[in-house]
Amino acid sequence: MSKELAKTYDPKEIEERTYQKWMDKNYFRAEVNRDKKPFTIVMPPPNITGKLHMGHALDNTMQDILIRYKRMQGYEALWQPGTDHAAIATEVKVTNMLKDKGIDKHEIGREKFLEHCWAWRDEYGRTIINQLKKLGSSADWSRERFTMDEGCSKAVEEVFCRLYEKGWIYKGSRIINWCPKCQTSLSDAEVEHEDQNGFFWHINYPIVGEEGRFVEIATTRPETLLGDTAVAVNPEDERYKDLIGKMLKLPLTDREIPVIADEYVDKEFGTGCVKITPAHDPNDFEVGKRHDLPEINIMNDDATMTDKCGKYAGMDRYEARKAMVEDLDKLGLLVKVVPHTHAVGTHDRCHTTVEPMIKPQWFVRMKEMGQAALDALHTGDLTFVPENYGKTYEHWLENIKDWCISRQLWWGHRIPAYYCEECGELVVQRGGAPEKCPKCGCTHFSQEEDTLDTWFSSALWPFSTLGWPEKTPEMDYFYPTDVLVTGYDIIFFWVIRMMFSGIEQTGKSPFHHVLIHGLVRDSQGRKMSKSLGNGIDPLEVIDKYGADALRLTLMTGNAPGNDMRFYWERVEASRNFANKVWNASRFIMMNMEGKEIPESVDVQTLPAPSKWILHKVNELAKDVTENMDKYELGIAVQKVHDFIWDEFCDWFIEMTKPTLYNGTEEEKGRLLWTLREVLSTALKLLHPFMPFITEEIYCTLNPEEESVMVSAWPEYSADRCFREEAATIELVKESVRRVRDMRTSLNVPPSKEAAMYIVSEDDGVLARFKAAEAFFGTLARASAVALQKDKAGIADDALSVVVPDAVIYIPFSDLVDIEKEKERLNKEVERLEKEIARSNGMLGNEKFISKAPADKVQAERDKLENYTRELEQVRSSLAKFEGR
Repeated sequence: MSKELAKTYDPKEIEERTYQKWMDKNYFRAEVNRDKKPFTIVMPPPNITGKLHMGHALDNTMQDILIRYKRMQGYEALWQPGTDHAAIATEVKVTNMLKDKGIDKHEIGREKFLEHCWAWRDEYGRTIINQLKKLGSSADWSRERFTMDEGCSKAVEEVFCRLYEKGWIYKGSRIINWCPKCQTSLSDAEVEHEDQNGFFWHINYPIVGEEGRFVEIATTRPETLLGDTAVAVNPEDERYKDLIGKMLKLPLTDREIPVIADEYVDKEFGTGCVKITPAHDPNDFEVGKRHDLPEINIMNDDATMTDKCGKYAGMDRYEARKAMVEDLDKLGLLVKVVPHTHAVGTHDRCHTTVEPMIKPQWFVRMKEMGQAALDALHTGDLTFVPENYGKTYEHWLENIKDWCISRQLWWGHRIPAYYCEECGELVVQRGGAPEKCPKCGCTHFSQEEDTLDTWFSSALWPFSTLGWPEKTPEMDYFYPTDVLVTGYDIIFFWVIRMMFSGIEQTGKSPFHHVLIHGLVRDSQGRKMSKSLGNGIDPLEVIDKYGADALRLTLMTGNAPGNDMRFYWERVEASRNFANKVWNASRFIMMNMEGKEIPESVDVQTLPAPSKWILHKVNELAKDVTENMDKYELGIAVQKVHDFIWDEFCDWFIEMTKPTLYNGTEEEKGRLLWTLREVLSTALKLLHPFMPFITEEIYCTLNPEEESVMVSAWPEYSADRCFREEAATIELVKESVRRVRDMRTSLNVPPSKEAAMYIVSEDDGVLARFKAAEAFFGTLARASAVALQKDKAGIADDALSVVVPDAVIYIPFSDLVDIEKEKERLNKEVERLEKEIARSNGMLGNEKFISKAPADKVQAERDKLENYTRELEQVRSSLAKFEGR
């Protein structure tokens, strides 16, 4: 062989070179090929602000495993990559970058600011893509897309206009989630609810015309009192029936508000009286609509109080809260303050407490599209792995609300809506502003300032990346995609939106399977986060141990939907496995040097061990294929790992040594063919999980082949099913294990040889042992093996090991030098007796007992107990030698 494996496995030397080879050979490229069946995965587009973290590493490793597997199976496998413009995150980064340079974005204006955003994207936006390449991701980078490239932007405009024309996109004033820091609206999915410690402030509202009588309300946000337009009670609440229709004096204001009856109020919660603030609470908003209540917005966009708030105008919402509570107390209207823990909505990006506000925004009507997405699950067109996540999907869709899609940002897809500057007429259309107003004929228009929610564009990702709305060959061939791989924390954000968008725009579900994975947590089970400082950088792991070791670590024990813990010890174990594969491969290749190895052999004529290992790897190929098709990637890789480490390296390679060292040239050639065949098959099965090391070994082992990644995936063959020979070798393995256990229990040195007598009345069992007797010398240190039907000629002191349908006897004297062992045991008795005497002396000394620390006295008692127990064991062992 012209090429050799290096003496030691060095992932740094291999990985960059190997990845470049794959790129140069264009192996990742997928083409429209009607002669092959397509298989498509669309990469969840990472944010251009992002850097590779463990979640990305897990998600993309799983996708890469599936795409490599399908590529080897002969599919035209497309892994469609790309990045997301991440509107809020990018705008914040660019704004802060400009601020550091003394530039205010509002001073330079929208167009100039967008120039800076594009420049930032060009400089930093590909960082994570380059990092994904280090992981070994075999995506078709020639097709890389960006959510704001020309094609994706055209798709966004087309979808917006289509939905608007159907009446499913509208502009209206509704209550939305508002981030005072980022100063933009948010969808419900972008709001995280976290428990915070707060208070219930109990406040008396005076009843107009009834001096000294009050209605007591309890609120967690007293500052919103200024926006109250009613107090509601349950119509069935006997306590307050006489108050319905009466007016209350709103504290700290000169306004009066009515008492209304609404079933929304829970009689048992709080005081049973609820302040209604339609402009600052989503539930109150609905109550307000039912009772035609006024909506009073009392906060500015930065969460300071508006001019409507009198003396509190201009105060921050929490500053106003403090001042108002003090004033209520002075007026004698503050009844009590009760500690209360409650869920508070925060922006998932900046973690600022979200403020519900009424604002004119653009919305998508969800009723019809939500139902279509539900129907896909119910008909089986969409399935989740594991299945229980279908319930999560179902629950969210059954409770879906209209989607607020407008954002008060500059970076993003600007809404294609235009307002006539003369009459205010609204026109939504493709391709830019109208030439003239359809209502008044004016030719001057202003475009809507708002941009679209980032998720609006990424919802189109499975088809916009393939050229839709154009009728491209790629769209026709690769769509719908086959599987989406994503974490359980993103079902709401993305999966559902892709489903209803895909069905609505293309008439087809965008994918048929959703493979859900869990989170990668730290060794203590905590979520990795910047605040905890417990994040592990995947690039650090790759630099230290290699990408293959990281990938194997992420997949070992991985089960769909379940979280996993990251341990450095597991990475070391993965690296050790890589070393094991490398060293075993080197051993095989060193023995192949200069040997005549047949191109093919009649496997039916091979000896039992070779048939056994071919049978095992044949069964492995079938099992792993079944696991992969069920998305049981963790189970699949564990089976491959165990086969290579245990069956192939620890058993079969050891079995081959007698033939490799002492066999005929023909026997060696046939054995080396088997070794190469099995190793090549195992490398193929391992390749999707550990692509770099398998490529290096496979191409060195098979120099006539281009690459393992374009080789054929192993398939089960009935011709390589050798159950009889497999049973023979399994019997030998079990026998060897039990002999080894016995030797270990007697502290027999590993190099010590001993004769073995295998006794069985069954000729078939003896025949099995006969076929494999040569291996007992290598594997069980047998100096000789005798096969017989009875115990004739076997010494009475022989030790026995029972195996299925046979008993193995080993002369005691072959294992143990009796005189030396008796001498050793007698010395041990003498040592232990001295220790017991010393210990008894100390414990019998009153001064020691009274003055020594209690823990020291107890330690000495524990020692005495251990010495006594050990002495009994040694004397018992010694007794066995008496008479020998």
